[in-house]
Amino acid sequence: MIRFPLTVRQAMLVDFIGTGATAVLAIAAAGFTAGLTGLPEALIRGAGLALVPFLALVLAMAVRPARGGVIAVIAINIAWVIASFATMALFVSPNAFGYAFVTAQALAVALFAELQILALRNAGKAGGAFA
Repeated sequence: MIRFPLTVRQAMLVDFIGTGATAVLAIAAAGFTAGLTGLPEALIRGAGLALVPFLALVLAMAVRPARGGVIAVIAINIAWVIASFATMALFVSPNAFGYAFVTAQALAVALFAELQILALRNAGKAGGAFA
């Protein structure tokens, strides 16, 4: 049987690092990023600030994973992906780089969710061990 190489904790840590970097970029460089992407600066900064409480949940699940919390992280990641594409389709008109930027970050978040799903599934097969 092929075993998924990441544990739930490791999958959460990958998300924490990637999302943390995104939050720092969005908060600290919102004006610069807005200029490159054609996205509203307030949207970028607001997205970065919205990630802060989410990062607390992800870190908590990396340190001490609980099935319900991990499922919540996965659900929020999936909602973020949907919201990213809906925002582009309905509310903003970024330039070509902006479309690529939002698409790339949405795909990265989708990858985080997939890694977490696979790690959670593997933990279930291993008797619930999250280590």
